[in-house]
Amino acid sequence: MGHVARYLARQGTFAAAGCHFEVPALPGPRRQTHGIVLCHAHDPVQHAETCPSGEFAATPALKIMTTTTEYTPTIDGAASHYDDLDQFYREIWGEHIHHGVWLTGRETDTEAAENLIKIVAELGHHSPNQEVCDIGCGYGTTAKILAQRHAVNITGMTISAVQLAYAQANNSVPGKTHFMLRDWYDNQLPDNHFDVVQTVESLEHMPDLPAFFRECYRVMKPGGRLVATAWMSCENPDAFAKRHLIDAITRETQIAGVRPESEFRAATEGAGFVNYQFKDYARQVKRTWPLCALRTVKGLLTKAHYRRFLFSSRNPNRIFALTLFRIWLAYELGVQRYGVFSAEKR
Repeated sequence: MGHVARYLARQGTFAAAGCHFEVPALPGPRRQTHGIVLCHAHDPVQHAETCPSGEFAATPALKIMTTTTEYTPTIDGAASHYDDLDQFYREIWGEHIHHGVWLTGRETDTEAAENLIKIVAELGHHSPNQEVCDIGCGYGTTAKILAQRHAVNITGMTISAVQLAYAQANNSVPGKTHFMLRDWYDNQLPDNHFDVVQTVESLEHMPDLPAFFRECYRVMKPGGRLVATAWMSCENPDAFAKRHLIDAITRETQIAGVRPESEFRAATEGAGFVNYQFKDYARQVKRTWPLCALRTVKGLLTKAHYRRFLFSSRNPNRIFALTLFRIWLAYELGVQRYGVFSAEKR
């Protein structure tokens, strides 16, 4: 039995591969949404007649499966994802737009988000007047906090024009932080310039990991440090988990992939880095997703612009509202990991 079947069977509420489950049926016919098929069935016979083969069977059931549309990651697609969802990211995630790390379990969501920044600073050995490159800086919040607390000079890069405008307009440490709109694969930065290169949840958007880390190596001074946090998958997800979780999350979030840790290590060491160190924080970060899901549901219930966005076919990125729950499930099943790793330039 695969990851999903084991988890659902353990919860006693679903059925896959012969495990019984009970989910309230929705009235009405099968409906197709962007990336998802919802299928209503009153009994297995009707289910077989009205739903595609290979899906769950239930009596009654709400069926969810991903479609198999072709997907090719692009810079423009990722940029439009962040530009389109800008208001929702800031309202649901806040300015950090990265996972929180609950080390004690008692932290507020803001404290948890700043825990990740502390981890990055510790691994980067941040110290005054270091030159730091922050790849995928988002709204610039991590860069500003590090500049304020450690007096480093940070160059932040994003592919989102909306994020760049926000970072520049809210730059509280202009003498220490500089933000630019730039594709990392064409970053135009000088050789041997940075003491630290860091990336917080941006590797997901990089289709060519070896080329990414070669660029990191090029722009770093000898002895410089690389620090990265990344969405990762388990090493060998089963076919169901890969199709309905890993591949679906990849497509719906406009990223290049959710890849296993072994691929990151191979690409990092292949670029010439040494002293690679890795830790999985999945258990400490997974609370991020039920919090985001709860805020999304609350927004749908209380804010008209949430409903207008979600139910308008003109907004292809609206699928992310459902992806929140998919990612939450991936963490609960152990399919998704959260990797933090560091390395050094020779």
